[in-house]
Amino acid sequence: MYSYSLTLKSLPEELHRDLKKRAKLHNRSLNREVISILQEATAPSKRIDAKALVEEARKFVAAQKFSIPHDQVDALKREGREEF
Repeated sequence: MYSYSLTLKSLPEELHRDLKKRAKLHNRSLNREVISILQEATAPSKRIDAKALVEEARKFVAAQKFSIPHDQVDALKREGREEF
């Protein structure tokens, strides 16, 4: 495996500070954190199977031991909207 170096010039102070905070949060060195961010940013995106996701949600809802009447759900929605 090859190991390459990358130098960043004129890195804004605020960005450097934010990267250091993020690295500390993830218990990584600044270098490992930047590598992790770059790997995530360049990884191929994963396609979501919408049909499978909907089916999984339906199964989850069906497995619940309780239900809320539709009129109560509607009332809760209205209540939440009125707060804004």
